[in-house]
Amino acid sequence: MSRMTHWFYDYLLSVGASEVTAKYLNMLALLLALLIITFVIDFIVRRILLNVFSRFAARSKSNFDDILVKNKVPRNIAHIIPLIIALKVVPSVFYDFQGIENVVEKALKVFGIVLALWIARSVLNTLKDYFKTIPRLKDKPVDSYIQVFMIFVWIAGFVLAFAIVADMSVWKFMTGLGAISAVIILVFKDTILGFVASIQVSINDMVRIGDWITFEKYGADGDVIEINLATVKVQNFDKTITTIPTYALISESFKNWRGMTNSDGRRIKRALIIKQSSIKYLTPEKVDALKSINLISNYLKERQEKITTHNKVHDIDKTLLLNGRNLTNIGVFRKYIDAYVKQHTGINNDMMIMVRQLPPTAQGIPLEVYAFSADKIWKNYEYIIADVFDHILAAVPYFDLELFELPSEIS
Repeated sequence: MSRMTHWFYDYLLSVGASEVTAKYLNMLALLLALLIITFVIDFIVRRILLNVFSRFAARSKSNFDDILVKNKVPRNIAHIIPLIIALKVVPSVFYDFQGIENVVEKALKVFGIVLALWIARSVLNTLKDYFKTIPRLKDKPVDSYIQVFMIFVWIAGFVLAFAIVADMSVWKFMTGLGAISAVIILVFKDTILGFVASIQVSINDMVRIGDWITFEKYGADGDVIEINLATVKVQNFDKTITTIPTYALISESFKNWRGMTNSDGRRIKRALIIKQSSIKYLTPEKVDALKSINLISNYLKERQEKITTHNKVHDIDKTLLLNGRNLTNIGVFRKYIDAYVKQHTGINNDMMIMVRQLPPTAQGIPLEVYAFSADKIWKNYEYIIADVFDHILAAVPYFDLELFELPSEIS
C-alpha cells in the first residue's frame, strides 16, 4: 500500500482505533475519495469533449459530426478516462480486502464492456442516421445492416462479460456454449430467421423503403416505411401500420409495385362482357350508318371495299348474309375501342395497347382492354380508367350490342 493510502490508516491507529476498524474506515475513506475524483474527472472530460465536438460540428460543413453529438458519442467516450483511473486505483483502495477487490475489478471490467457496447451502439446509430441523409441510400434497409452489426457486438460483449465473471477464458466459454446451442437457436429463432431474411432481402433487392407492396396474408397494401432485422413496417393507404415478419418476405409470396412505379405507365387490364345473343353480322345499311362514327369511318370504308371485292371475285351469293366475308358488330366495336383508347390523352401510346376477345364464358364474350395509363398516381389512374370505360359502356348500344348483367327480378 502506498504511503498516501496508508496515511489515514496510520492516523486512525495513532488516535487509538483498532487495526480492524482502521482498515475498514481507511477503505471507506479511500473509496469515497475515489468516487468523488472519478465523478469530477468524468464531468470535466465530458464538458471538454462536448465543447470540442460542438465547436467542430458548428464549423464543419458535414452533418456527420452533428449526428455524432446528437447520438451522445462524445458523452459516452468521456466515461473511458474515469473508468481507467478507477481500475488503476482500486487495488490501492481495497489493498487489505482482496475478495472485495476482485469483485470490484470484475464489476468495473464488465462495466467497461457495457460502456464499449454503448459507444458501439452510438456510433452505429450515427452511421444509420447519416446514411439515411444520403439520397442513394434512403431506400436501402440501413436499419437491418446496423442491427446485424449490433447483434454481433452484443454477442461479443456477452461472451467477454460472462468469461470475466466466471474467470474463464473466452475460448473455453465458447466451447461450452456449443453444448447449449440448440436452446439458443430455439430462443432466438425469430431473430436468426430475421437475420438471414434481411441479408437475402438486401442482396436480392426484394424490398426498399418507399416501395409499394401488397401482402394479402397480413392485410398490407401500402408503402414500406421501415425495414429492420425482425420486421417490415408498411403504412397502408388508410394510414394504418401493418407489421410483417422480415422472414415472411422470402418464405411467402407478395407483390412489389416498384416495376410499375419505375416504368412509363401503369397497366389497365379490364374487360366488359357482351351478351352472345346480341352478336350478329352487319348489313350494308348498318355499315353505312356506322361510317358516321369518326374514329372508324376510314376503317369501315377500306374494310367494306376489300370485303366487297373478295365476295365478287369469288362469286359469293350475298342473298344470304352468312355467305362470304362480313363485318360483325362485335368486331367493329372492338376496332372502335382500340381507336378510342389510342387517341385518349391519358393513355401512353409508347407502351402496349391491345383490345382482345377472351374465351367465351357462361355470361358472354369478354372484351378486354389492355393498355397503360400515362399517369401512375393512383387517383389519376382510377380517373383515367373510369373515363375510358364510361365512354365504352355508353357506346355499346350504337353497335346493337348488349352487356351481360344479372336480372334484377326472377320471373
